[in-house]
Amino acid sequence: MNVLEQLSLVGLVPVIKVEDANDAVPLCGALARGGLPVAEITFRSEAAEEAIRRVHKELPEVILGAGTVLTKDQVNRAMAAGATYIVSPGINPNIVRYCQEVGIPIVPGTSCPSNVETALELGLTTVKFFPAESAGGLKMIKAMSAPYGSVRFLPTGGINEKNVGEYLAFPKVVAVGGSWMAPADAVAAKDWDRIEKLAREAVDLVLGLELKHVGINSGTPEQAMEDAKRLCALLNWTVKDGNKSTFAGAGFECMKFAGRGRNGHIAIAANSIKRARWHLERRGFTFDDSSDNGKAIYMNEEIGGFAFHLLQK
Repeated sequence: MNVLEQLSLVGLVPVIKVEDANDAVPLCGALARGGLPVAEITFRSEAAEEAIRRVHKELPEVILGAGTVLTKDQVNRAMAAGATYIVSPGINPNIVRYCQEVGIPIVPGTSCPSNVETALELGLTTVKFFPAESAGGLKMIKAMSAPYGSVRFLPTGGINEKNVGEYLAFPKVVAVGGSWMAPADAVAAKDWDRIEKLAREAVDLVLGLELKHVGINSGTPEQAMEDAKRLCALLNWTVKDGNKSTFAGAGFECMKFAGRGRNGHIAIAANSIKRARWHLERRGFTFDDSSDNGKAIYMNEEIGGFAFHLLQK
């Protein structure tokens, strides 16, 4: 799996400016514990190179990018320190070609169609969109995606907890960059617990996990219909009969056969099944690949006698 695919699964890249290299490891550790084992450490400070070096050595699981890279010297220093990809605010063909020569992925900044065409000419299909909100936001990305269907965007600049879900809902957005989960005042205060909490909350927004419905193993078509009718009488919902199950409203699925789970199943809706699976596997859950139909996938584990499956929103 290449680094861009990894970023896509994480969904959210913390963009951080490290003023003191001593803060780099505890900061990235807090982000990783919160569910974001990735960091774009920008070369907007003198501590960037040493920060990357320390994180690479002490937290090898963290996906490390070097941001605001403007020169070949910075590319060399970032690579030597342990960065696995390069990010630049604009698109400089000389820097892009150099990164290609030395074998490190680069995500250059674009803000208009001409920039995108330059990227395509250089053989790139994933670009940064910067500064995202100032350059037209999601509307601009959607407009550019029409003529440039093969291009994927990593918007950065103005992304926050209020709009991150909207950006990630668009399929041409591979991931987003943001800094709100590592605010400068928290870093200055070395409040790593707060940063871990903010990272967890950010992951929740990225995944959008929510209870969709509860499945009941009624066992037969007749019992499924009877169970659904009683539930609808209780909740004043509507019965909807299907081939394999009968729904009571949208909240209960009465199975016409002995379905998965001792007691039934619980469906958890997610913004992206692939992304949710990656994050949940980091939490220790495993999945049954044979159940993957592109729209849903079951976990191997039962909880409280219920099977669980993710469901694509």
